[in-house]
Amino acid sequence: MTEFTPKVTRCVVITGMSGGGKTTALHMLEDHGMYAIDNIPPALLPQLLSVLGSHPEARQNGVAAVVDVRGDRLFRDLVDVVGILKNKGIDLKVLFLDASDSVLLQRFEETRRRHPLSCETSILDAIHLERAELSPVLEMADAVLDSTKMDLAQLRKDLLGTLDTSEGPVSVLLTSFGFKHGLPPDSDYVLDVRFLSNPFYDVSLRRLSGLDKKVQDFIRGTGDSEPFIRLAGELFRHVLPLYRNTGKNRMHIAVGCTGGRHRSVAVAEWLARELDHPDLRVRHRDIDKEQVV
Repeated sequence: MTEFTPKVTRCVVITGMSGGGKTTALHMLEDHGMYAIDNIPPALLPQLLSVLGSHPEARQNGVAAVVDVRGDRLFRDLVDVVGILKNKGIDLKVLFLDASDSVLLQRFEETRRRHPLSCETSILDAIHLERAELSPVLEMADAVLDSTKMDLAQLRKDLLGTLDTSEGPVSVLLTSFGFKHGLPPDSDYVLDVRFLSNPFYDVSLRRLSGLDKKVQDFIRGTGDSEPFIRLAGELFRHVLPLYRNTGKNRMHIAVGCTGGRHRSVAVAEWLARELDHPDLRVRHRDIDKEQVV
């Protein structure tokens, strides 16, 4: 094996039973900032860690890699590769995802997925064969997570707890937009503020945007915006602590008016101040599309 000096100092190898939750765990660690890669041959791990030395997130947060029986004979290198990387001083943990045979069988039947070892045998026989092949890996694993009775929230909690990683707050993205230009496709919540008085019809305000005080004063002067912002703030302050239970770590709130230049921009700015969240970003998607010259 060619010698490499990995520049990434932290790596989580996710392995275990097919259907045990490896891909879900990988996505959770990716959401947490780690560089994620699925189904990599173990022998390529040292090269991967070396190449990713120039990747900022990989250097800062580490790499998470799924290695499992899909690699066929290449998977058998895992035990040796883990030893090599640990000897190089890599903070490496092997995380084994497991579940009971009956639950694994049920998951494959429900999703109609093919077990990677079930080409010439039943799914249950393939599960037994995989468990036997993985026994050396299970013995060397740093942690085992049994997902038999876990929901997403519990899996995330146990996963990050096992890796001594704090969750941190859910991040919030606030996007102002114009309905005439289409909804932001990945938004979780959409607020329609077209009921507010439209500054576009005031000639003196038309060239301005919702970032300008004159426009904001005009909208606030109608008397409808203040209670709306307050109630919206109460809603999202209540939802944010619960949102982690969905398995996501970002909430995307879209605020829309007709063109996306005046009302939605002002309301997004006000809602950001109302929420006063430690990890919040405001984006005005359509603010320049309705600009009058």
